[in-house]
Amino acid sequence: MRCLARPQTGLASRVGEATEVVYGDVLEAESLTPALAGIESAFYLIHSMGSASDFEERDRTAARNFARAARRAGVRRIIYLGGLGQGQDLSPHLRSRHEVGDVLRESGVPVLELRASIVIGSGSLSFEMIRALVERLPVMITPRWVEVEAQPIAVDDLLAYLVAALDVPLAESRVFEIGGADRVSYGDLMREYARQRGLRRVMVRVPVLTPRLSSLWLGLVTPLYARVGRKLIESIKHPSIVRAPSALAVFPVQPRGSREAIAAAIRNEDREITESRWYDAFSSGGEGRSWTGVSFGNRLVDSRKRDVDVGPEEAFAPIRRIGGETGWYAYDRLWRLRGFVDLLAGGVGVRRGRSAPEVPHVGDALDFWRIEAYEPDRLLRLSAEMKLPGRAWLEFEVVPRDGGATIRQTALFDPAGLLGLAYWYALYPLHALVFSGMLRGIARAATDGRRSRSRRESRRWQR
Repeated sequence: MRCLARPQTGLASRVGEATEVVYGDVLEAESLTPALAGIESAFYLIHSMGSASDFEERDRTAARNFARAARRAGVRRIIYLGGLGQGQDLSPHLRSRHEVGDVLRESGVPVLELRASIVIGSGSLSFEMIRALVERLPVMITPRWVEVEAQPIAVDDLLAYLVAALDVPLAESRVFEIGGADRVSYGDLMREYARQRGLRRVMVRVPVLTPRLSSLWLGLVTPLYARVGRKLIESIKHPSIVRAPSALAVFPVQPRGSREAIAAAIRNEDREITESRWYDAFSSGGEGRSWTGVSFGNRLVDSRKRDVDVGPEEAFAPIRRIGGETGWYAYDRLWRLRGFVDLLAGGVGVRRGRSAPEVPHVGDALDFWRIEAYEPDRLLRLSAEMKLPGRAWLEFEVVPRDGGATIRQTALFDPAGLLGLAYWYALYPLHALVFSGMLRGIARAATDGRRSRSRRESRRWQR
């Protein structure tokens, strides 16, 4: 398998041995020729809805470049994931989704297009909006579009359709509408999510709330930007249900209902936190952008990085020793005070220290954290065991670069309701002070370690 990506940094190390990561940008036609060489089947999972410019024109250009390059490379099929919706009066977003399918088909390469409604699962824009609204608002003001009918599909079922699309006979292009087992609205999904999370929520209907006003409101209480929210709401106003159920006869997939899909999404949150780094989801932000204080769905993130002029092994050495007798490289008194407060609250405090001062072991306690993941000279992830109104992780990653390494430090917090949000934002100034100081301290310790070794080696040669 070959993965096409603009930013390759950090991606190649997270794929399997049979996956190759290559550079390519669908808006740079010349970059696609080497990327598509030797490819038999290509998945097209690209859109420009987050663009501040004319996203419809960008989508047309991207699809045209990709389709022409695929034809020249001898690609035998393109599998495209589009949007589900019927009729002439479609929103710009849905209209663009359908138009992209048409542009891909114009190349002459057979295209298997899957049209899906709301996707239920982490990473889905629609589902993240539902989750953020329900988690944060005890009372929700809802316009009429909240009750428009849709046919949501679980992310696992969507992936099953995409994989099965590789083997569906395809002499010519075909379009399949796919959806879950039941028809529900955004309102139904919000009520079901609240029920499964044990939250009591009140929804107050209002007759008029324009997409622009709705998107501005979403921008205040969810991680969506206003422009993306507006495009999404304009699409929600249209029913997105399966009219032609031919996919059920062609694909070996039996999609589940929305209740089961929501349960699976909630159940999988722990696994997804473990296997994913949430700050990577902001690929459109460009290089070097900071995600400090940004909310990913219902998760809050403080992510920082620092370049050092030492190799990955030397850069990781201070991280390997963090906690216990070594301390936290900055504001140790504040860390001890936090441990004392935790102790008073019935938590573990910092009295446990760490059992192995040099090499972390997964599962070991480390002050009021537990080591959740460890990869020598690359990654250390800690999960919090102190008393918190939510769940927390602290992750350190070292990535090689020319002439040295980059240290990335990320704190993730999954707040439990409004109390969790209040906790994060009330302590945010203090967290910013401590986390920035800790990263500076780690970088300084890595550089000082290099200097100390150089001095020892110099004295040895002089002797």
